[in-house]
Amino acid sequence: MIGPLIGTHGTTPVAERIRGLQAILFDLDGTLIDTVELIRVSFRHATRTVLGYEVPDEITMAHVGRPLMQQFHEMAPEHADELLAEYRAFNMAHHDEMAKSYPGTIEALTELRSQGIPMGIVTSKGTAAATRGIELFGLRPFFDVVVTADDVAVHKPDPYPLRFAAGLMGVELEYCIYVGDSPHDMQAAIAAGAIAVAALWGAFAEQEVVVPGTTYALASIQGLPGLLTEREGSVID
Repeated sequence: MIGPLIGTHGTTPVAERIRGLQAILFDLDGTLIDTVELIRVSFRHATRTVLGYEVPDEITMAHVGRPLMQQFHEMAPEHADELLAEYRAFNMAHHDEMAKSYPGTIEALTELRSQGIPMGIVTSKGTAAATRGIELFGLRPFFDVVVTADDVAVHKPDPYPLRFAAGLMGVELEYCIYVGDSPHDMQAAIAAGAIAVAALWGAFAEQEVVVPGTTYALASIQGLPGLLTEREGSVID
């Protein structure tokens, strides 16, 4: 296995659930594709253009992983539509030049697929933007289901998007892993009863991602295939 498992605090039931794993669900941004800097500069552009000043990164980036319109309504409700339009226009115009692939992503997904594990994406991104990234990096063949913000009326950290995806796949969330890089992802996973795996390579610092009480935390997506074959409680160097 390539890449370390940073920490585990699983129990026997978790180990049994991993042995009976039915599916793995993933967040998209900050988990499967590296759009962190693109998101950051898109927020800066939108707030500077519409509000006349840049909202600090610590504010705009704090809620990455939730739908943009929710974030803009909380930030400046009277300008939410303008902010969203400016953000999306800038983001899409610069997407292909700024978005990057995390090292080992295709290799890890290929290994998981070879193990016969169904996989899905659950993202708070809209369908158009999500599809752009998925196609740019050749991810679509790996996934049986893609659930975006346009597919559900309730969003992470609510567990509903995960439940919706599990329903489409015909699997039980108790026997599913959800991998995400934000506290909102982990909150949704825990509330849904899934096995929460924190992706420490994304937009949030380790201490922020694990606060909700994640089951496992990985330093790299390359560690995920090995997690499925390791004994409960092990730490892989």
